[in-house]
Amino acid sequence: QVQLVESGGGLVQAGGSLRLSCAASLRTFSTYSMGWFRQAPGKEREFVAGISWSGDSTYYRDSVKGRFTISRDNAQKTVYLQMNSLKPEDTAIYYCSADKGLSFRLEYMDWWGQGTQVTVSS
Repeated sequence: QVQLVESGGGLVQAGGSLRLSCAASLRTFSTYSMGWFRQAPGKEREFVAGISWSGDSTYYRDSVKGRFTISRDNAQKTVYLQMNSLKPEDTAIYYCSADKGLSFRLEYMDWWGQGTQVTVSS
């Protein structure tokens, strides 16, 4: 049974920082690209950041570029999302996801975590 378990969410004031972690039980973790998505109330789930199998390539949605950093530790089977300069519009449930490819499209992601709530107060 594959599990992706997110942690690190919480309540933070605007301008603050949080670091999300996602621990994966994937046997071949290093062969999966990993992504972070988020879903705000009443909105569709959207891509936030992605990282290739090796960690050499990273991808971000425009609104988080320069503020968020995705990284991974293949030995620990963990992916991280460092979020700085948080804004109220970053408030959402954040989901970790794994993909055998490199599309970071919702319909092609193979595995999902249960999500962790991030709330940014103004």
